[in-house]
Amino acid sequence: MPPSSGGEAAARTAVRVPTRVVAYDDPQARADTRPLAVEMPVNVIYGSVPYAVMMTTPADLVDFAYGFSLTESIVQGAEEIRGAVVEPGEGGLRLVVDLAPGRLREHLARKRAMSGRTGCGVCGIDDLADIPRAETRPDAGVRVSVAAVERALSALSDLQTLNRETRAVHAAAWAGLDGAILAVREDVGRHNALDKLIGALLRAGTDPAAGFLVITSRCSFEMAEKAASFGASVLVAISAPTSLAVERARAHGLTLAAIARSDTVTVFTGAERLVLAPDPPEETP
Repeated sequence: MPPSSGGEAAARTAVRVPTRVVAYDDPQARADTRPLAVEMPVNVIYGSVPYAVMMTTPADLVDFAYGFSLTESIVQGAEEIRGAVVEPGEGGLRLVVDLAPGRLREHLARKRAMSGRTGCGVCGIDDLADIPRAETRPDAGVRVSVAAVERALSALSDLQTLNRETRAVHAAAWAGLDGAILAVREDVGRHNALDKLIGALLRAGTDPAAGFLVITSRCSFEMAEKAASFGASVLVAISAPTSLAVERARAHGLTLAAIARSDTVTVFTGAERLVLAPDPPEETP
């Protein structure tokens, strides 16, 4: 994965604040401190024109620029972005994305005003027809074993460094077909975490057929659309999906497995991609 700090303004992802801890059976409050995840407005700007204000964790924002641009259908690939720079702004940060000239002209012709919230995926849409829908079709030949899914789920918790500190952020991870976690991105917003991860994968030139996505949140339709936009074949969610997420996953040919636990996973679409037999034991010399 490309380094997460290149071209980004320095910002803390957690702050420690004073608290008073009150036990139900003890009237004497105890002084303490608690780390909190930083949530900050980031103004996404294409050329010199503001596009969206998103509430994000101020890390991996260049990755976010690439992933957000793809899943918003502003670009079709990483080559249409010439660069992205994070700058200090009044009350937050500015994420200035430099699009290729032709793509910028097309984007400005269909500019969407959007005020983004942490949990919002379609803010600013005026018509149902304008909801972003992925056009990418995942690779039908991808196969993932349930053992690989279990391996990825078991490893992910230890790699969520910000969540371990704050207990307040979501994660999106990319696992190889063997279940090894190769990249993780975290954010207070589940959409943002997935956009950051997709952006990192785009920047690294990752083949969507070479692994699968794992998210620690519920799977709403936007998460399925974002996964399909990248071209992923399999999306594993720890929480349950919505009905529309299942509909969109089925329409895109995306395998959606959710309610993923240490002992079971529920497959909602594309069960043919999951190999149920356990991995064969390694031969001893």
